[in-house]
Amino acid sequence: MIPMPRLSLEIPAIETTDLRKRYGQVDALAGLSMSVGRGEVFGVLGPTGAGKTTTVKLLLGRARATSGSAKVLGAPIGDLATRRKVGYLPELFRYQPWLKAREVLTLHAELIGMARGRRRTAADEALGIVGLAERSNDAVGKFSKGMQQRLGLATALLGEPALIILDEPTSALDPVGRVDVRGIVRAAADRGAAVFLNSHLLSEVEQVCDRVAIIDHGRVVALGDLDDVLGVAETQVRVTGLSATDLPAFERFGPPALEGDLLRIRPMDDAEVPDLVSTLVGMGAKVHEVRSGRTSLEQRFLALVAQDRPPAGTPSAHRLR
Repeated sequence: MIPMPRLSLEIPAIETTDLRKRYGQVDALAGLSMSVGRGEVFGVLGPTGAGKTTTVKLLLGRARATSGSAKVLGAPIGDLATRRKVGYLPELFRYQPWLKAREVLTLHAELIGMARGRRRTAADEALGIVGLAERSNDAVGKFSKGMQQRLGLATALLGEPALIILDEPTSALDPVGRVDVRGIVRAAADRGAAVFLNSHLLSEVEQVCDRVAIIDHGRVVALGDLDDVLGVAETQVRVTGLSATDLPAFERFGPPALEGDLLRIRPMDDAEVPDLVSTLVGMGAKVHEVRSGRTSLEQRFLALVAQDRPPAGTPSAHRLR
């Protein structure tokens, strides 16, 4: 993989304050406030129609905010010179099948105003980063979906952008490709770029993102690092032969609570689970099941979205993607 030069970390990549977008009577985005720092991988999650794509359109200057404010790389959104410093991989894209991979990238290099003498080198560097160096002279029409996806990612990385916006970057990739993309994303962040990532593959987001925002109905329902969003690790034990008067015996593991036959201790270190089970058995309790760890991002996402939905039988608000 070709190394990428570091960028200054002083100016936040994205800053939004109460950013809103309405289409007629429909709130596509209802008050987004966030800050994304340089060197950070920031994930945005939400069901279809939640406002993710609207957010990207506003940040790229492809739509105008109804109210609120935002800056990208220190400049107001829509600034053309700044837009040329942003790499973007849309969810759906197509390249002319007769073009060679290098030609696709040199064309994009020209469109972003890159100096003529730099274009071919930059194209080859980007192709090397995504693992397509040996296919640089092949026509794009011969590429598989996964190779097309890698080429799109190369376009987003062209010229070492300070901000990279990726919309479903691993959607067409096999497991090996997804691992490669995670490495590429982390390498971009390590050199100081900010990566703004939309994805429905929650396990991927959980593995690569520093912070996440969960959006539904145009509103942020959770925002923070994974510990903030997912909470701390918890141990659950399905047990019989235990009563509330026994709880003080487990306080050394963490704050205990008993709900019927379910003993919960949160937070609790996974390494102490064997000692907890031994204590329970020693007290004469019968252990039926043990679960340890924190809530997965998928579980938390589904819980937050369900909580944010209107009660059954009530008209739901219209939403836009």
